[in-house]
Amino acid sequence: MEPWKLEPARDLGMPAPQRLKHLQRENGLISTGFHLAWWSLVRSYLAVWHRLEIVGREHLPLQPPFILVANHTSHLDALTLAAPLSWRMRDRIFPIAAGDVFFQTPLHSAFAAGMLNALPMWRKNCGPHALAQLRQRLVEDACAYILFPEGTRSRDGNLAPFKPGLGMLMAGTDVPLVPCYLDGCFTALKSQQRWPRPCKITLRIGPPITFADVPNTREGWLQIATTTRQRVLDLTGQTEMGSPVECESNKPGTITPPESPSSTSLP
Repeated sequence: MEPWKLEPARDLGMPAPQRLKHLQRENGLISTGFHLAWWSLVRSYLAVWHRLEIVGREHLPLQPPFILVANHTSHLDALTLAAPLSWRMRDRIFPIAAGDVFFQTPLHSAFAAGMLNALPMWRKNCGPHALAQLRQRLVEDACAYILFPEGTRSRDGNLAPFKPGLGMLMAGTDVPLVPCYLDGCFTALKSQQRWPRPCKITLRIGPPITFADVPNTREGWLQIATTTRQRVLDLTGQTEMGSPVECESNKPGTITPPESPSSTSLP
């Protein structure tokens, strides 16, 4: 065992606005308290307002590093993916968020970093250096990312092609990637809506996969993106996603079926 060493935080001395947007941002006692309080509220909200059902919880890794990926249709997506994860990992779970949306202003940055623990990805000028920093942190710091490889929210609920940037994070590593499918987030909160509707949300979690033998080349990145997209589609039971069904709460006379033995709700 290596001797314990005290090292300064990598973001020590940075001005607050810069620190909030930094990919090497570290958490302290105050930010940890905010994360725990926020995610406790989120879990309660999802359980009560959206009757969140989780199928395949046994596939979640017990410890980082790992990456959760899913279809992206709503601002509820990242909240739902993080909901079943242990509170012990809250400071090591980082949703990768669009910098041009969640880090535009100091107020947005404070919320995204202080509550969501998000890290920014600047979609218009994201270079290999940013993905290299995320890959290094993933492997060396044993953290977990929540990532949406489509790159933006779907406007019609259908699954778009996955971008090869996912492969740049995963190729040649032993880090597990957990494919997930979110059902109900689109009807609950579409991109054009301001307030969420009380629609049922189901999170389906598939078995983790690794890409240690895939070369860290453009061909390897594309292979990882294609394979991962297919694993997400497999969770829908379809070869391609169709149009999302209407919200259950708006169907008169709808009866919610009992949960299957392999599914759970939030405790």
